Amino acid sequence: MTRVGSLAREAMELFTNECWRDKKEVAIKKSKINDQSQIEQFVNEVIVLTQVNHKNVVKLLGCCLETEVPLLVYEFIRNGTLSDHIHNKSLSSSLSWEKRLKIAVETEGALAYLHFSTSIPNIHRDVKTTNILLDNNYMAKVSDFGALKLVPLDKTQLTTLVQGTFEYLDPEYFHTSQLTEKSDVYSFGVVVTELLTGNEALSFTRPESDRNLAMYFVSTMKEDRLVQILEDHIVNEGNIEELKEVANLAKRCLRVRGEDRPSMKEVSMELEGLSIMGKHPWGNADLYTEETECLLTGPTHTFNIDVDIGSSSTTGYDSMRKTEDLLTGPTHTSNIDVDIGSSSTTGYDSMRRTMY
Repeated sequence: MTRVGSLAREAMELFTNECWRDKKEVAIKKSKINDQSQIEQFVNEVIVLTQVNHKNVVKLLGCCLETEVPLLVYEFIRNGTLSDHIHNKSLSSSLSWEKRLKIAVETEGALAYLHFSTSIPNIHRDVKTTNILLDNNYMAKVSDFGALKLVPLDKTQLTTLVQGTFEYLDPEYFHTSQLTEKSDVYSFGVVVTELLTGNEALSFTRPESDRNLAMYFVSTMKEDRLVQILEDHIVNEGNIEELKEVANLAKRCLRVRGEDRPSMKEVSMELEGLSIMGKHPWGNADLYTEETECLLTGPTHTFNIDVDIGSSSTTGYDSMRKTEDLLTGPTHTSNIDVDIGSSSTTGYDSMRRTMY
């Protein structure tokens, strides 16, 4: 055992020297001495992260598990945690709504990948703003997989010792010890409420009934007082409807019963749809402008498009219906049949890979 430990230390020193020569910054996570539970978590992280390849999951670069103090070596994410950027007033002012929505989309993308696109489904079990890192471009990186659970393919839930951070914890999981992928959905809902409000998930500076942000957020939504608790500097006339849609999605993620919450894949489809619509140059345009009227004075073409979208999301289609009213002088007609098939998987199925 002494020789194995010595070799492990030598390998670690070699790896560190390599990083130093390449001027690569790394983050090193150290275990507590003789803490068996933490060593098991480290092993769990290694097993999971060697099977994961996603741009929004922090990369494991190396490990040293057979020394007195086990070490994990990660890519270094310079810009700190999402929690820092939301709750530090000097940083939060730079975190626009566009950046916040992008971070939410990237985070749910990583979680949807873990749930649906790995060879064995993974439940993170500790989704929170301190476990979401941001790089210099505000790209989100989900981290800390020590509490993660692998879900056997023949099961949809696990009975396990409750673990996680209380203010982000799925109440159904807390009371029944039944862990499902919807437990991550609940935690993600709490993260979104922090992005929307700028408030901490648990705060003793708020009245006792409002200390838990998830409960406070849901009750405020029921009372139709959402605008009162949104972070002031992210709200403007152009994005209030989008903020409301994201808030309603967060509210659904926070439903008490797991079966009433959307899946992470459904969350992904909705948020990515909103993000795409927000970037569209015509997203908030007034189609009935003077320029539009001039453009429509000449010959026009009408296209009858039959679209079969199965059970997929229709986000964005309704906004295109105005075109039909504008095209009033048809001179040519074409029929186009489009079959999109069943619901979109937003690219996750194409990323499926198996590693042994």
